[in-house]
Order: sequence, then C-alpha cells, then structure tokens
Amino acid sequence: MNEQKTNQKMRAQKEGGVGYLIFNNPERHNAVSLEMWQTASEMLAEFAADPSIRVVVLTGAGGKAFVSGADISKFESERSSKEAIDRYNEAVDRANTAVYDFPKPTIAMIRGYCIGGGVGLALCCDLRICSDNSKFGVPAAKLGLGYGFKGIKRLVDVVGPSFAKEIFFTARQFTAAEALQMGLVNRVLPDAELETFVKDYADTISGNAPLTVNSVKFIVGEVLKDEGQRDMKKCADLVAQCFASNDYVEGRKAFMEKRKPRFTGS
Repeated sequence: MNEQKTNQKMRAQKEGGVGYLIFNNPERHNAVSLEMWQTASEMLAEFAADPSIRVVVLTGAGGKAFVSGADISKFESERSSKEAIDRYNEAVDRANTAVYDFPKPTIAMIRGYCIGGGVGLALCCDLRICSDNSKFGVPAAKLGLGYGFKGIKRLVDVVGPSFAKEIFFTARQFTAAEALQMGLVNRVLPDAELETFVKDYADTISGNAPLTVNSVKFIVGEVLKDEGQRDMKKCADLVAQCFASNDYVEGRKAFMEKRKPRFTGS
C-alpha cells in the first residue's frame, strides 16, 4: 500500500482509489479504546475530503480479529463514572456515525472475532465480507450493558427483528455460516482468499462511476428512513447530476468503443 498514516493503534493507508482504516491493537484482539475511536473519526474525515479516495475498507490488524469491542482493560480509566461513560459513548457514536454517513462506499473486511462494538462498527459499513473462521457476537447481556436505539435499529435493518433479538438474547458467538444465513454478512471467503477478494471488490467499485455509486448509497439510506424524514429532493438532484455529468458521456462512449471507462466523478 503506497501511502500510510499511523497514529498509535490506528493506521490509515491508501492504495490507488481505496483507503484502508486499520484497527491496530492485535494483542487485545483489536479492542478499541477512547483514543482509537477518536482517531478513527479523524482519519475517516480525511478520507472523505480526499477526492482520490472512492472506497474505504475497514479492517483489523493481526489476523485474529476485526474489532472485539471495547478495551475492557481501560474501563476503570475510561468508563468508571457517568461522565466517563458518556464521553466514551459519544466517541463511539461519532465514529460509527462517521462510517454510517460516509459519502463513499465502505467495506468491513472481517477476519476472526467481530464482537460487541465490532459488530456495531461492521453494521455501519455498506458491505461486510468475512473469512470462514470469523465469529460474531454481542455479549451485552453477559456484561449488563445497555444498547441504544440507533445501534439496535442498524442491526434490525440488516438482519431483521427476530435475528436481532436472538443475537442479543443469547449473547453467544455465531459462526460465519450463521452470519451469512442471517444476512449479517454479504460474503464468506476461505481465510487465505479474503484479502484478494476484498481488494478486487474495492477496486471494482472504485473503477465505477462515483456519482452513480454515491447517489445509490445516499438513496438506499433514505429508503431506510421513515417516509416523512426522507430528503426526496436531494435524491432527485443526485440522479439528475448523474445524467448531467461528464461521466455519463464517458460511460456511453466507452461502451460504444468497447473499452474500460475512465470516470472522474464529474
């Protein structure tokens, strides 16, 4: 990967039109501290502002976990009082919202454990692709933790109410095959093939017309909202921008000339 920015336990890397946000705390299965959530938000903001980045892949370092939730070793310093809990939860919500509302496609590349806050983070991504040895679970009911409406709604939107209840009620770990059955993940790959598959997928998306891809992402998000909350004007405007773009001209031209289109996002 040709460009890299590191901030302690978070890494941001760029490879062509794809940005990689890497949770880098492998000795704790990529459990996330307050500082890591804060840094993740900052790195995502930089990716959003970078016109060369068209897709972002979120993943964990070390090969054993995507994200395994909160760093419990930090609970005494970061979550021992109401004020500290509120501060931590605000940082988590800000990072998750930054992923969920990210204007470009996002992919969670999951290998190994995806637990608690890791599931919440993955749900904020547009696509979730995992290795066949991955494990998923939300152990809130074993820890006495409360989960707010926003996080539970995201789970219900993806897997439906019955599976959402099963995940929370049992607090057990689910296999990759079970996650696929529930619709929690889009694809399951053999461990050795995961990175190549995700890279190819990200490159494929990156090579497509950004105005089309990003407009579909926005419109799908509006579909999930209650009818009275939808921004129908922006949906229509984004579609109109596609048809008025140079990329629309390029797409038709490339099709007629039987070549790969070169989209610029304009």
